[in-house]
Amino acid sequence: MAASPTPVAPVRSLDEWVAEHVELLQPDRVVWIDGSRAQLDGLLREMVDEGRILRLNAELRPYSFLARSDPDDVARVESRTFICSEREEDAGPTNNWREPEAMRAELRELFAGAMRGRTLYVLPFSMGPVGGALSRYGVQLTDSAYVVASMSIMTRVGDAVLDRIRAGARWVPALHSVGAPLEEGQEDVAWPSNPVKYICHFPETREIVSFGSAYGGNAILAKKSFALRIASAMARDEGWLAEHMLLLRVTDPRGRRFHIAAAFPSACGKTNFAMLRSSLPGWEIETLGDDIAWLAPGSDGRLRAINPEAGFFGVAPGTGPGTNPTAIDTLWGNTIFTNVALRPDGDVWWEGLTSTPPEGLVDWRGEPWTPESGRPAAHPNSRFTVRAAQCPSIAPDWDDPNGVPIDAIIFGGRRATNVPLVVEARDWEHGVFLGATIASERTAAAEGELGELRRDPFAMLPFCGYNMGDYFQHWLEVGQRLRRTGGVPAVYQVNWFRKGPEGEWLWPGFGENGRVLAWIIERIAGEAAASDTPLGKVPSIGGIDYRAAGVSDEAWQELFRIDEKALLAEADDTEAFLEQFGDRLPDAIRRQLCGLRERLGATTAKKAVA
Repeated sequence: MAASPTPVAPVRSLDEWVAEHVELLQPDRVVWIDGSRAQLDGLLREMVDEGRILRLNAELRPYSFLARSDPDDVARVESRTFICSEREEDAGPTNNWREPEAMRAELRELFAGAMRGRTLYVLPFSMGPVGGALSRYGVQLTDSAYVVASMSIMTRVGDAVLDRIRAGARWVPALHSVGAPLEEGQEDVAWPSNPVKYICHFPETREIVSFGSAYGGNAILAKKSFALRIASAMARDEGWLAEHMLLLRVTDPRGRRFHIAAAFPSACGKTNFAMLRSSLPGWEIETLGDDIAWLAPGSDGRLRAINPEAGFFGVAPGTGPGTNPTAIDTLWGNTIFTNVALRPDGDVWWEGLTSTPPEGLVDWRGEPWTPESGRPAAHPNSRFTVRAAQCPSIAPDWDDPNGVPIDAIIFGGRRATNVPLVVEARDWEHGVFLGATIASERTAAAEGELGELRRDPFAMLPFCGYNMGDYFQHWLEVGQRLRRTGGVPAVYQVNWFRKGPEGEWLWPGFGENGRVLAWIIERIAGEAAASDTPLGKVPSIGGIDYRAAGVSDEAWQELFRIDEKALLAEADDTEAFLEQFGDRLPDAIRRQLCGLRERLGATTAKKAVA
């Protein structure tokens, strides 16, 4: 059964909406965010004075701050994240669903008086450059100054957006409260929150409501809630794509420019790839975006993409000079850090920043820490928030409202086995199948059985705002439209994490990933050879100078070894995963799975004969 059509939300009066919620929320005062540096500076100074954040040593980390969250409010809460579509089947089996009117009634009770004793901030924001054809607007109501400061970095905020909305532009209402009203004379805490948490999305009316958390995507509603969950529903209805993708520009030694969009699940090197420093001389790589991309067919018939965000909200642990030197250079100042450790000299530290922790650390909870403490100094999900424009590798035109034409789309996962270093899809339909079947192997018994596959189609499993079966179909339809204009990008799958028989890494990764990227570019340009396999096309002999990357001939062969028996068993697991979508799963995906099995079976038969 196809998804029910989603009506476009009616234009509503912003002033009426704000007044209605002031009456419901009962704040002590209302502040409209104008986007000025003076207003943001005053807000940050007020937070420092109130003990909500710490100002870092200005000589070591200029105009930077450290926030420490409540220990129970440290990450996205997927179990409390809901898609409140009119019909449960439209949310699909991979989302939590609640009936919208029942959810609204429950939320209204929670929000009644929720901002008593606090300030209500009215935050108009734009996803994408203000006035851009693919840009979209929103207004968030929040009682968290931390959220206001974070949103001021992550989006374009203030009067320029407000002017557009007052002139009649459509906008997404986003309501947020930490859910901690203050009675008269009650002492506040540095990080107010509520044990009861809801992050709710209403795709038909394009609304977001979040209660109880002040952390990350739970509260910075422009990010995952708007830019992916609500935007994916908008994109489905309007013929574009809202994706969990980085954006890169690659300039080859001949000066030719190519643009890449790439989707990676968590812990697969996404930010490192977005800020890649290639080891290949003559190749320049520029960052356009590190996390989210909006892609739409342009007037030239090609798929064009923008980064709708204005900042980076990155995971700190594991980010260091050896893994991502560009990120380290980005964080020199003007940064809000959350839940990292504090050094005695007033700077910050986290695991992976240096090989040896400095003495005298205070951990993310505000407690003294040593390596013998038996716990991390920085929370594993600790973050940095910094403007994209501050990144040394950012392209000069990264925020061009016209976006960039996409030459290739890359999907990646974290696989110790089965998936080669790089594979080229046979066509768009095969590429959609590769995206739909992206998976990573669990790396610790605490996460489940070691080696068990964790499925994350298109790296969008937690972020798709509707049934993923319909999402796969939407991708296929976008490809059909692009095919009519000759603007279909090539599609690739990469895997930096394959291991050898002794558990050793076969590929060095990091800067050497630029060699794989160069082969992809040369394939797009029609200059590199490829060999056919049951999984797709792979580099021919000599296509990548792997020896220059320190990889042996034996390791290179292992990187592309195809174990037909193991892959056929994995195909059964893939089928079991896809069957949950029932009749919403496109026939094309079933056809691709059948084709994979046939090719693997044919290869097995040839080997048996040989």
